[in-house]
Amino acid sequence: MKIDLLVAEIGSTTTVVNAFNLGPCPKFIGQGQSPTTVDEGDVNIGLRSAIDNLASNLNIEGIEYDELIATSSAAGGLRMTVHGLVYDMTVKAAKEAALGAGANIKYITAGRLRDSDLKKIKKIEPNIILIAGGVDYGERDTALYNSELIAGLDLNIPVIYAGNIENQEEVKEVFRSKKSELYIVENVYPKIDELNIEPTRKIIQDVFEKHIIHGPGMEKVRDMITGSIMPTPGAVMAASELLYEELEDLITIDVGGATTDIHSVTEGSEEISRILVNPEPLAKRTVEGDLGVYVNMHNIVNMVGEEELAKELNISNEELEKM
Repeated sequence: MKIDLLVAEIGSTTTVVNAFNLGPCPKFIGQGQSPTTVDEGDVNIGLRSAIDNLASNLNIEGIEYDELIATSSAAGGLRMTVHGLVYDMTVKAAKEAALGAGANIKYITAGRLRDSDLKKIKKIEPNIILIAGGVDYGERDTALYNSELIAGLDLNIPVIYAGNIENQEEVKEVFRSKKSELYIVENVYPKIDELNIEPTRKIIQDVFEKHIIHGPGMEKVRDMITGSIMPTPGAVMAASELLYEELEDLITIDVGGATTDIHSVTEGSEEISRILVNPEPLAKRTVEGDLGVYVNMHNIVNMVGEEELAKELNISNEELEKM
């Protein structure tokens, strides 16, 4: 059977493939799924298995497709560290840009980096390091100092600079001949009370797509995927923004195997806007890392209570323990 488009979600625990035929009125054809196979060293094993499961669900022999695009949160997803000047200003703006792009933020610092911070960055081994700090034509020293320290680590990790634009040429010099690939983008906080996170979000996703093939089990992913690869939370955010154009204010809840993400898209009410101390982005995301329904299922059971959950599911406590 020939299908126009397959959309794969390569999750931390499960790989899901959805099939669509395109045209004036796109049509959903069906879905297949399989365990994600990062631990086997090749996510394509699980991807092929999910496509086979799709064929089985459609009662057909095999599937051919014109295009396969994907989202991924496998192999730890998009791990980032974020470093800015003032927590409620540049740091918050950089954090919102990273979360909106689909990142799993492992470490945040405000102000000048210390030796202990550098040790943590090396231990985390992030996929991307984001440096911000200073409004345009404002404070310069902190972002430049942090850039010099991170460049000194000489890590083979992409670095995005999204701080005071006056530092851009000096930051380029700092990272010249270093292992880190440097990306310069517009300031995420160009003026007091002004957010500019979209350029940084876009470059984060571009860098993720370029470097994802170096992740554990991801080396062969381009053997099958013909189109773009986005971080799964970033794809959910993009979908939420599209829905906002039709539905206006909304909240999207993405319940995954390892985490539960809450996305919101709203301009907010005038009443709330008047009392806000700092600006909020139109679209934002939070992550609840201990509320995944597979990896952390026991946390959910403990929060709800075994008795209450067994009652809701109409099963015995013994059956609940075996699940």
